[in-house]
Amino acid sequence: MTEVRVRFAPSPTGMFHVGGARTALFNWALAEQSGGRFVLRIEDTDASRNRPEWIEGIISALDWIGINGSNEAFEGPYFQSAYEPQHREAVAKLLADGRAYYCDCTRELLVARTGSEHRGYDGFCRDRGLTEGAVRFRTPDEGVTVVHDLVRGKVEFPNDAQEDFVIARTDGSPLYVLANAVDDITQSITHVVRGEEHLGNAAKQMLLWPALGASPPVWGHLPVIVNEQRKKLSKRRDKVALESYREEGYLAEAMVNYLMLLGWGPGDDREIMPWSEMVPLFKVEDVNSAGAFFDEKKLRAFNGEYIRALPLETFEERCLPYLEPTWDRELFSKVAALAQTRLGVLSEIRQNVDFLFLDEPVFDQASWDKGMKNSPVEMIAGYLARLETVSWDPESLKEALEEVGTAQGLKLGKAQAPVRVAITGRTVGLPLFESIEVLGRARAQERLRAALTRLQG
Repeated sequence: MTEVRVRFAPSPTGMFHVGGARTALFNWALAEQSGGRFVLRIEDTDASRNRPEWIEGIISALDWIGINGSNEAFEGPYFQSAYEPQHREAVAKLLADGRAYYCDCTRELLVARTGSEHRGYDGFCRDRGLTEGAVRFRTPDEGVTVVHDLVRGKVEFPNDAQEDFVIARTDGSPLYVLANAVDDITQSITHVVRGEEHLGNAAKQMLLWPALGASPPVWGHLPVIVNEQRKKLSKRRDKVALESYREEGYLAEAMVNYLMLLGWGPGDDREIMPWSEMVPLFKVEDVNSAGAFFDEKKLRAFNGEYIRALPLETFEERCLPYLEPTWDRELFSKVAALAQTRLGVLSEIRQNVDFLFLDEPVFDQASWDKGMKNSPVEMIAGYLARLETVSWDPESLKEALEEVGTAQGLKLGKAQAPVRVAITGRTVGLPLFESIEVLGRARAQERLRAALTRLQG
């Protein structure tokens, strides 16, 4: 049985698109479940994009979602530029076999001949016997080219609608469609699973593979990922960089789980699933051909589930990059369990716990105005007085505020609001009375006095 060899061939662009991550994961699942190989090949022939840091960004992004050399299924990275000799040899073979020819036509000449800016190439140079110029592949005049696609079924391309496409520039450098076919043949790729925007290229590559003496791979073209307006995700208007989600504090496990469900599902109602359970169930044939909606709110919900499932010690470790190095780790540990249940992304940890480490809580005018809108001087003063003698535990702190609030005709929820803003600087956050307990009597009193001064000034 032939070993399954799938390839993922990204181009360096300065960011790693979530759509590319989804494609990589589908290929990774296919390789793992079949005992095959995932071949990483970097399309680095565009000099303007061939930056070392961009290439490292691809490798780093893949590593973050679990695709790396620690698994024996991983192979690479290879670089397309290293295969240029094979590309040129392939062009020479196609020329020698009469499957390709030189062409010196410009776009202007074609428009002048056909009288249309929308007509494809008319084959003018097919039999001119030129010895230099760009190189075009000679497509059949009749019949159809069929792509048997795992996602879309049988897709037919009438040959008379396919122009003789360019496979090499005038300087001999290969174009994407030729280079990819040659690289896939050279690396014995058996499956090509990629975005649907490449379906047209598959028709051309179905002609190139046999012309180069090889059998075409199994194709699978994945649906586009769309935004709320059902438009294809665009880096110009949408949040698409995998790196930005990583920096914001999304867990790799949650991102992997969510991306795997963009266009595919396990066939039951489960959504929160570890990678090990998804891999045996995954089939490219089960991928839906319709566009997949990238719902950041749902991703955030996934992430919250994964955060809450972390062991507490692990949660604390993962929060550290979002905290100041000088902040007391032991003090943070006292509230970590409270914070863990409230975060959607790890970066939110800072705004939940910074009040413990700052000399004064952050001042946010909107929060102040909302929390102090009824000028609660008497209520804060009353609670401040109670803090002198109250037992220092959450239940006693709560009872004291309830009593002060009741005397002012306020329910606990209303009484808490100004105290929370005075203590933490914000209208929402960790449980208030546990926060006051950890902050300590002296610091809590100091903050309530400062709030009174501001209110009375």
